[in-house]
Parts: sequence; structure tokens; C-alpha cells
Amino acid sequence: MKILITGAKGFVGRNLVENLKNIRDGKDKTHNISRDLEILEYDIDNTLEQLDEFCKKADFVFNLAGVNRPKNKEEFIEGNFGFASTLLENLKKYRNNCPVMLSSSIQATLEGRYAGSDYGKSKLAGEELFKEYSKETGAKVLIYRFPNLFGKWCRPNYNSAVATFCNNIANGLPIQVNDRNTELELVYIDDLVEELLRAIENNETKDEYGYCYVPEIHRASLGEIVDLLYSFKESRKNLFIPNLTEGSFEKKLYSTYLSYLDPKDFSYKLKMNVDNRGSFTELVKSLDRGQISINISKPGITKGQHWHNTKTEKFIVVAGTGIIQLRKIGTDEIVEYRVSGEEITVVDMIPGYTHNIINLSETEKLVTVMWCNECFNPERPDTFFEEV
Repeated sequence: MKILITGAKGFVGRNLVENLKNIRDGKDKTHNISRDLEILEYDIDNTLEQLDEFCKKADFVFNLAGVNRPKNKEEFIEGNFGFASTLLENLKKYRNNCPVMLSSSIQATLEGRYAGSDYGKSKLAGEELFKEYSKETGAKVLIYRFPNLFGKWCRPNYNSAVATFCNNIANGLPIQVNDRNTELELVYIDDLVEELLRAIENNETKDEYGYCYVPEIHRASLGEIVDLLYSFKESRKNLFIPNLTEGSFEKKLYSTYLSYLDPKDFSYKLKMNVDNRGSFTELVKSLDRGQISINISKPGITKGQHWHNTKTEKFIVVAGTGIIQLRKIGTDEIVEYRVSGEEITVVDMIPGYTHNIINLSETEKLVTVMWCNECFNPERPDTFFEEV
């Protein structure tokens, strides 16, 4: 199958191309699309002769090319309507009636805040052109009216407020929000690509008017978006991870935000609480799933020797060799577990049991990953010293 993608180097085009390559190369086996793919990439640096050749042999066309920020409004028509005309004329020349997808915009409705939009007018003109083409040739035409899009590789300071906010906040630059209450209708790039892949399989999503759309839509105000982005930035200090519920807007926005970090900022240091026994370092926290920490014990050191009423923990030794001991409060019976990085094992710290962890080595450090069901609260530590 030969798939032509115009605007292949743009935001949507690049994401679609890379995902199709994953399918072609056998890296993505989750879709039913044949791996026998030839991806025909067309962008502004290609020639019209190449476009002509691509139109001759394409089995499916994604027309993602367009102009969003022209120098004057005439460029809207030239870029959005003129190119579409050339594309369709080439297809007609070769009597290639393969399915054609058009990337349009909700601004084409020319309703509400989009009334009088020159960009919307050019998109609407493109839609009408594709509808006429379908009537004339019988070719299947899929028109997508996209709302605001966001995700990795979206160009900041261009036509996406989310991309601009992500880029600026991630890199310590100022932002401007004229009205925090302005609500955006948003589609995440991965959801969009999934829909386009469904279209290849003849399983696109359509509304009652015949327009195609991405069913996973999010709505958020500018104020909500900005607040979330600043909380992501702060999370490196307070260690609280975002809401990562599957399909949530916050999860998708967090992944988007991270993609705008400067490579030199991919790494950051944590506060190590160091004493003569070793160190204890908090890694991540969450409001409803507790926290994860890294505990390092020097050779021969015993740590712990305390119990909790409600707090629970999981100890996982990942390097070194040690013993974990637990004793139920009020009894003399001790339960012991020998633990080692050679055999990853989870040991639960049970409420009402005092417990410790002993490094048995005389030369090596004992490294333990510790999960606790609640974040440490100095006002209610729920931790009481008692030797095992």
C-alpha cells in the first residue's frame, strides 16, 4: 500500500509518518494495517514533479499541507485552497480515485469567535473543493475539522497556545494569558494519529453531517492548562507526580510538556539525606499512591527499628545482601527474610510490626527501593522506635 502524506514534515505529518514507519518496520504490531507500506512524503522542499509522481501511484492520500500564519490573507487561499486544487488535479489526471483525507479546521464553521476568519474561509473553500471532487470522481473523501491540537513536535510560537505555553514554561520564559477563562477544545496527537490509522482501515469516525472527527476530545481553560504546566515544572522540587490516569488530559499534557525541555535539562538532582549509616532519598510522591524512595545502607549497618499504626511499606533490595526482620508488637516471635539484589523480592512491612533491614556485607552497600502508602507527614509521622 502506497500512502501519500502532504505536509509530511509538519506537526501532524511527522507524527503520522513515524507511526506508519513503525508499522512498516514491524515495530508496531498492534494495528491491522499491512506492513507492505510505501510512505510517500511530500513537503514544501519537494518538487511539483515529485507530487505528480506520488499522485500517480498513491493508494491513500493524507492532505495535511496548509498555511496557518501567512504574511497576508491572500496566502491563506493560495496555501490552503491552491495546493489542494493542484493535488486533486494531479489525481484526476491519472484517474486515481483512491481515498483522500483533508485536514480542515473547526474554524471552517465560521461561527462564534471564528466568524469572519480568513483562515476559516480558506479551509471552508478547501472543503467545498474536496466535496465537488468526490461528486465528480466518486472518490472517497474524508474531511476532518480539527480543533486545537497538542503533543510532541508541535511548533511553539506559531498557531498552538499549548505548544507555546509548554515551551516557555519548560524553559523559564514568560507567557501571556489574556483571559484565563477562555476554554479550548483539544485533541492529543496520539489520539489523532490513531484515528487516521483507523481511516486507512476504512473505519474512520463520522458525525451526523458526514464530517470525520477524533472521538477523544478534551476541554480545558487557558488558566487550567497554565496551572497544570507550572505544577509539572514544580514537580521536580516537590516530587509530586501528575494524575496519570489512562486517557486523562493531565497525562497527555505532562508528556507534551516534557517534550519541550531542553536536552540539557533532562536530568535533575534529588536531595539525599546523608548520615553515617548511608542515605535516604525521596524519588516521587503522589497524593493517593504514597511515595517511592531509595535507601542506601553502608556495610554492617542496621536501619529501621520502628513500627507504624497505619503506614505500610514495601522493601525491595536491588543491590547487596541483607536481612529484613519483623516482630509483632507485644510478642517475641521474629520473622526473617534474607534479601539480595540477585533475586528481586518484595517484603511487606505490616502495621503493628516493628521492623529493620540489616546490611550483611562488610564491603558492599545495600540498596533498597522503598514504597510507602503515604507521603511522610512530620506532624503525623506514625513512626515509633522499637528494636526488633
